[in-house]
Amino acid sequence: MTNASVPDWHVDVVIIGAGAAGLMCAITAGTRGRRVLVLDHANKVGKKILMSGGGRCNFTNMYSTPEHFLSANPHFCKSALSRYTPWDFIALVEKHRVPYHEKKLGQLFCDQSSKDIVALLLAECESAGVEVRTHSPVGIEQLGPPHRVRAGSETIGCESLVIATGGYSIPRMGATGFGFDLARSLGMALQPTRAALVPFVFEGRKLAQIKGLAGVSVDTSSEAGGAVFRENILFTHKGLSGPAMLQVSSYWKPGEPVAIDLLPDLDLVEYLRAERQQRPRTRLKNVLGEHLPRRLVQRWCELWLGDRLMAEIGDEEIVAIAGRLKPWRVWPADTEGYRTAEVTLGGVDTDGLSSKTMECRDYPGLYFIGEVVDVTGHLGGHNFQWAWASGHAAGLVA
Repeated sequence: MTNASVPDWHVDVVIIGAGAAGLMCAITAGTRGRRVLVLDHANKVGKKILMSGGGRCNFTNMYSTPEHFLSANPHFCKSALSRYTPWDFIALVEKHRVPYHEKKLGQLFCDQSSKDIVALLLAECESAGVEVRTHSPVGIEQLGPPHRVRAGSETIGCESLVIATGGYSIPRMGATGFGFDLARSLGMALQPTRAALVPFVFEGRKLAQIKGLAGVSVDTSSEAGGAVFRENILFTHKGLSGPAMLQVSSYWKPGEPVAIDLLPDLDLVEYLRAERQQRPRTRLKNVLGEHLPRRLVQRWCELWLGDRLMAEIGDEEIVAIAGRLKPWRVWPADTEGYRTAEVTLGGVDTDGLSSKTMECRDYPGLYFIGEVVDVTGHLGGHNFQWAWASGHAAGLVA
């Protein structure tokens, strides 16, 4: 930040970042009659919205509650989430006649395309008199208020400055550390950042053990860092992905194991004992193959279980077999990192912000919203709900 001359022009609110949080904040402030300018360095708005949910945007979750979020202060998100609920955004979706459906577990997706959500937001911005500029790298010349922001050759003054620049995740979409760098330059505290909702990578012997299983999906109960999720895992050429792995990645720390119950609905010891009695001439891999993908069973038998007739397996061996499946413990080498992470865990420490307005306690008229803040949701539409709610909270006062 440097000293600057008188601004070329003035608005009430400048929002840096034209993603979900920034556009919601702009709509809310503009509807109040505020003159709002949204600036984004990318070539189009809502890039993360457009690529989310396989191009259909998991825009919220009907069951989103504070329990679905991670933060150093788990209470911080409660105020914003209570004042802008999933049903508020659903009402907006229905107002614009965007067709949608529930996929599972309250996850709502567009029937057609993520473009419908971006179009909805831009239509609301236009209705509220909001100006949105792309191809606009910015620099902050002065913090006030009034604040001064440089965009290209212009200097713009504003009473409220909102940082909605997201995190480091998916840099190919234009993600940068702008918001984090600004917070650091102001002496604000940040919680450590890392990739979250991201696949795991294996190396060496562990990677060799799952060779040939890429594409295999299994319903599991998976645990890391004390958090347990009932979801599918997906074997990849690099390691493990799928909803369960993305979920536990937010809780996992390097060097720790991930425990994967491959048969969460089955008491495997009792089941194998019963099968031994009822089908003594049946081979183990055929018994297990009735409940697990055959490629996985074949690999497990090659590595650890062997393949004998059920009559040949003793009680202690049955317990050992069950221990290889319930749970299968793995030690990932790492995650795939920000390149494929859906979100950035950590960020601007909430102790420096108002939970009601998202305004900085030490810098009047400066707001941080969305992913740049240390509030990270579970997979399944919760991070979009935080974007809508935090953007709405700031927009009510900015």
